[in-house]
Amino acid sequence: MSHAQYTGPTSVGLIGLGAMGLPAAGFLARSGLDTHVHDPDRGAVGQAVAAGARDAGSTAALAAVSDVVVVMVPSDDDVLDVCCADSGVLAAARPGAAVLICSSVTPETCREVAAEAAAHRVDVLDAALTGGVRAARAGTVTLLVGGGKDVLDRIRPALAPWTRTVHHLGDLGAGQVGKTVNNLCHWGQLSAIVEALRLGRDLGVAPAKLRAALLDGPAASRTLAEMELMRLTWHRKDLANALRMAEGAGRALPVAATVREAMEHITVADIADLYAEPDETTVPGTR
Repeated sequence: MSHAQYTGPTSVGLIGLGAMGLPAAGFLARSGLDTHVHDPDRGAVGQAVAAGARDAGSTAALAAVSDVVVVMVPSDDDVLDVCCADSGVLAAARPGAAVLICSSVTPETCREVAAEAAAHRVDVLDAALTGGVRAARAGTVTLLVGGGKDVLDRIRPALAPWTRTVHHLGDLGAGQVGKTVNNLCHWGQLSAIVEALRLGRDLGVAPAKLRAALLDGPAASRTLAEMELMRLTWHRKDLANALRMAEGAGRALPVAATVREAMEHITVADIADLYAEPDETTVPGTR
């Protein structure tokens, strides 16, 4: 149930100025919304301020002046600390404010924050990000959202400057489920593509030529098209979260377990090496 007090947000606070949060802060500040930021990294804060944001100085000070608080910190523990600590967001937020959990965390963490937020008359949405760092820098992130649709509709003006698409998937936690499904598809594709291209190379066909051909067929995907641009940063966390969530649902994920092992043998350098192979490869036994 919404605790709506505002007809639309005029101020936004963003906590966590990492690879995703810093670009979002810039887009928000340039959109004309009153944008407040906080992060222990003073260099990142300085960059956000240079883009037009305001340095809140603390989590509580940010929450006290924000209609929408966007949380982009690394882990479940970080989310709980930022939101639920004595000097955290919920202790200082105004009734009617909304907290948007954009970190990749479990649905249980989102529900724990929401349970405490209800006593403060603060709304909570989980809004997992997809698209990666390049989408964040371009302002074309996709959000997968769980929670009250009325709350989402109310805060859309705070999302438009830094997102391309927003999907409402259901109740609180549904956004994190969507992100987990997305991650399973992504890492599964990547590990299968690398294995297939390695086989093709070993059989004498250059991976660059193979990719060009595959992109014209049913194997085409963004993962195939852009794999050498990916940083491969979060596969361990993503796959561990998926396996943990699946265990709670009583579902085995044999492919995910295989992918987790496969990803331990794939690095950014490995992918670069695939496309560094000579282009004039011939099939063994031919001339």
